Amino acid sequence: MAGFQVVTLTKVAEERIHDIISGASEPAEGIRVGVKNGGCAGMEYTVDLVTEPNPADDMVESNGAKVYVAPEAVLFLLGTELDYEVSKLRSGFVFNNPNQSSACGCGESVTLVAAELPKEMQKQ
Repeated sequence: MAGFQVVTLTKVAEERIHDIISGASEPAEGIRVGVKNGGCAGMEYTVDLVTEPNPADDMVESNGAKVYVAPEAVLFLLGTELDYEVSKLRSGFVFNNPNQSSACGCGESVTLVAAELPKEMQKQ
């Protein structure tokens, strides 16, 4: 299906990904996002540097910024907007995720539900 992306990126997220790649100590392709079990709300987002892409990942490219999405995370991240935020107390990627049903008080873990695939994406 042409034009469909699992996640979208804000301009600020694109800029931060470019900064991460240009400042990496080894050649890097982009970042990889995923989810893992953990935290008081049940799941945590993960962000890692990609030095060698995994062919099983979905890849989203926006203005040269590449985000690889782990296959086991696709249904949890479907429709997510990836942003980057800097505040007085923290800086980091922010997942504006329609599949997130709640978050813990500290904001480090979330409760996610798997998205339902649009009909045009379902295997027939």
